[in-house]
Amino acid sequence: MRIALDAMGGDFGPQPNIDGAIAALKENPDLHVTLVGDAPSLESILSKSGFSSDRLTLKPADGWVEMSEKPVEALRSKPNCSIIVCWQLMATQHVDAVVSAGHTGAVVAAGLRTRLFLKGVKRPGIAVALPTTKGKTVLMDVGANPGARPEHLVQYGTMGSIYAREMLGIERPTVGIMNIGSEDGKGTDDVRESLALFAKSPFRDRFIGNVEGRDLYSGGADVVICEGFVGNVLLKAAEGMVEMLMKSVSAEVLGALDKEKPQAIEAFRNLGKKFEYHEAGGAPLMGVDGIAIICHGSSNSRSIYNALRVATTLKNRRINEQIVEELSLAAIAAS
Repeated sequence: MRIALDAMGGDFGPQPNIDGAIAALKENPDLHVTLVGDAPSLESILSKSGFSSDRLTLKPADGWVEMSEKPVEALRSKPNCSIIVCWQLMATQHVDAVVSAGHTGAVVAAGLRTRLFLKGVKRPGIAVALPTTKGKTVLMDVGANPGARPEHLVQYGTMGSIYAREMLGIERPTVGIMNIGSEDGKGTDDVRESLALFAKSPFRDRFIGNVEGRDLYSGGADVVICEGFVGNVLLKAAEGMVEMLMKSVSAEVLGALDKEKPQAIEAFRNLGKKFEYHEAGGAPLMGVDGIAIICHGSSNSRSIYNALRVATTLKNRRINEQIVEELSLAAIAAS
């Protein structure tokens, strides 16, 4: 497994990226990581780490996209920045995957510029697995494609179903579309048109119709589809709510528990891990010819380690091959 890691991406610079890569390399003897970024900075950190391996290489890049920059403008002014070099390595088949905790818009835009779409895919989308009262739900898209057309949403249903089946172990995942009400007449013109297309899709026997925002965390559907603007707002709102609740409950509960109740304290901490994005690692950009994992901007070394692990699992599960096959069968059935 060969992965290009955007070593300059993220809020905390190269250190957590390098630490996460080293941890992953120590665990997986079949993993090869290319650190992409400012060579002198990376060499200095590696030298201090004392780690050396022929499975860890450096690829110089000229600059990186800051979180405050507009992605398209930044990519235009920095044609050899770290995330572009990562995608170029995958486009030329020097690596199998790209992992980045950098600017999400830049990661997606750089990928779209390569036109590395899987056969039959009209527009890639980002999938995330969210915890629910019943297990986990896949939400797609959470930011890659704002204003997605109905045909894009139906393809997300196929890709999200494959992700739920192969990564979450849900044999026959149900699919719903995010809407402002459960009735068929609700929502925008695109959403209502999507309902008709979903009803004719290969997974129509698993399509349950509209899903409201309050049903997302109750496990109303195993896969919930929406366009990128809605998905990103849902995801960011959920992150903020969880952070607020955990801090509030922590102040109230942990302060009331003493050292004689270690099991209760441990149970609370385990609950927190269910909502911790560091444990998930990152979210895949589904539909690209290769594997792209987009990590949270504030990723630590464990996030990066887990992102590299997820990228490896996606390849081993042959996710892309299944997407191409199922979209091909859908196209044939629709013709």
